[in-house]
Amino acid sequence: MAETMSPVRLTQSDLESIIERALQEARARGASQAEAAVSQDTGLSVGVRLGEVETLEHQRDRSMGITVYFGQRKGSASTADFSPEAVGATVAKACSIARFTAEDASSGLADAALMARTPPDLDLSHPWNVTADRAIEIAKSCEAAALGFDPRINNSEGASVGTHQGLHVYGNTHGFVGGYPTTSHTVSCVVLAGTGEDMQRDYWYTSSRDWQELQDPEAVGRESARRTIARLGPRKISTRRAAVLFVPELARGLIGHFVAAIRGSSQYRQASFLLNSAGQQVFPANFSIAERPHLPKAMASAPFDDEGVATRDRELVAAGVLTGYILSSYSARKLGLQTTGNAGGSHNLIVAPTLTGGMAAMLSRLGTGLLLTELMGQGVNTVTGDYSRGAAGFWVENGEIQFPVAEVTIAGNLRSMFLGLAAVGDDIDARGGVRVGSILVEEMTIAGE
Repeated sequence: MAETMSPVRLTQSDLESIIERALQEARARGASQAEAAVSQDTGLSVGVRLGEVETLEHQRDRSMGITVYFGQRKGSASTADFSPEAVGATVAKACSIARFTAEDASSGLADAALMARTPPDLDLSHPWNVTADRAIEIAKSCEAAALGFDPRINNSEGASVGTHQGLHVYGNTHGFVGGYPTTSHTVSCVVLAGTGEDMQRDYWYTSSRDWQELQDPEAVGRESARRTIARLGPRKISTRRAAVLFVPELARGLIGHFVAAIRGSSQYRQASFLLNSAGQQVFPANFSIAERPHLPKAMASAPFDDEGVATRDRELVAAGVLTGYILSSYSARKLGLQTTGNAGGSHNLIVAPTLTGGMAAMLSRLGTGLLLTELMGQGVNTVTGDYSRGAAGFWVENGEIQFPVAEVTIAGNLRSMFLGLAAVGDDIDARGGVRVGSILVEEMTIAGE
């Protein structure tokens, strides 16, 4: 690992200077307010299939976006050229656009008093100085471990290794300017088993800010193979209503639908099944979701949001009651509220477990029903809450897995599904921006034969 990946060329100070130049130009052109963001990203991605290199990509991207306000008229423009001439021309373009846009009473910067004046260091950057040759070796060893796991593993969709570094800086005419570097690293594998109509595939992956905390590549390969073998010989089941247990990586998606429904944009557009639900019971009384933006090394940590607003801890759902929405300054003004520091999204949502003992305890609590391990299709309507997805998993009886299940559809309504959550496990998946264990929904329609 002596050879290093091409480093980020410009320093944070360099990017801050570009932003300050853009803001000065905007002021000189008569803008009453302005904000700019500059980003620079580098990355390496490799993919192998059946021991041969299929993809090898070096990435180097950079961009600057400027938004100007003339009163309540807004204009935006962007460029990948950081030269003074290009920055000046981009600002001029944004100003020109603003003069032709309609006034919007909700537009403008976030309030100056909310800026992050002393942003914490969240330890989000751990560059992986891995060469392309070494990354290929890691991917090959991951896939080889999967292919050697069981003779029934007879094909592969490949293993991949990715490492990315980013440096993002934001500033505005309130005098705020700040930025921080980030990294993300992944290793993944997808394999197939069986023949003819009983051909199954599954996958596994590991991801982290810190490459030293990635799961062992061979373990990733073996887990992808184990999951694939477990799916062989699936059966169909008859249509019924039963309890459904979502594994953690799918439970994250359920919480994602909740987040989409309580975003400020969904609320002010009146396009949410949880419209005007703040202060209402939307989950069982033992259910809670906390937002924790300042967790060291976490994938969704941020010292400030995309508008420079300081992020803070909050209890988003307490005792099953929705305490508020996920708001930027624009959506907050639309609703007559104050930004929650969520311009750009939420930051580390943590769903508290209601049951200890991992998956074994959740299967016991399930008793008889469907353990869900894969979802297909996009049948989710966040306006009505109607939910219908193709699914696969395992049929469970008396807390024990009986056989794999395929070619079924699960259906319900998210509002009633949320109120009918029977348990949340402590088998927490921390690989993304939502940290949640498996989730048991008391009853859903399962459409089979």
